[in-house]
Amino acid sequence: MRGLLGTVCVLMSLGIPGAWASGDYYAGGVAGLATLSADSQSVLTTAAAQVSTYKPENGAAVNLFFGRYIGNYVSVQANYIWNANNLTFVSSSVSPEGSSFYQQNRDSSQSSATADVLVFFRNRDSRLRPYLSTGLGLVHVRSSAQNVTLFSGPTTTPAADFSANTTGLRVAVGIDVKLARGFSLRYSFSEMISANPISDHLSPPGERALKNFQNLWGFIKRF
Repeated sequence: MRGLLGTVCVLMSLGIPGAWASGDYYAGGVAGLATLSADSQSVLTTAAAQVSTYKPENGAAVNLFFGRYIGNYVSVQANYIWNANNLTFVSSSVSPEGSSFYQQNRDSSQSSATADVLVFFRNRDSRLRPYLSTGLGLVHVRSSAQNVTLFSGPTTTPAADFSANTTGLRVAVGIDVKLARGFSLRYSFSEMISANPISDHLSPPGERALKNFQNLWGFIKRF
């Protein structure tokens, strides 16, 4: 409760009075590149060894959003975010029963819906408006096998198709550059952190969270 009251006091100090009567909304879209974090795992005993990893490739990303300014320095924003990345799974195992390994090429995509709070460092009349943002959302992760390029021994490859839903924390930095007729140019660099359904399908499973880094450029329109 004390933290909530503190947040309310901060927002009030940032120029909220009269904001809800201003009717100043905005919408836009940005696109660019998405980079996923990789993961690996190893399990070693005196009798056996297992190693697994996945390697992601850079892929396309799109972020569509709708928001509302709250005073001069804050806005709230709803986002739909999509990105796609190719993956390479590799796993190997050595034991007294024999050795096995596989390499599997996969595609993957992430779709998320988030609610963000943006804090700007300059007022709404400024041409250049750097900002920080953070938010929470729901993330849908999907992956499908494309082909198995290498396979040997009695090993089991991951499911041909899998998907999962999880929650994610999104943080971003960016800047809006005011143009004419209510338009602005927007650049953002964001990171989405969530549980990792991809690592769950490694053999042995990985342990790291999934991090989705995005460099995005586009436009917004105030109305």
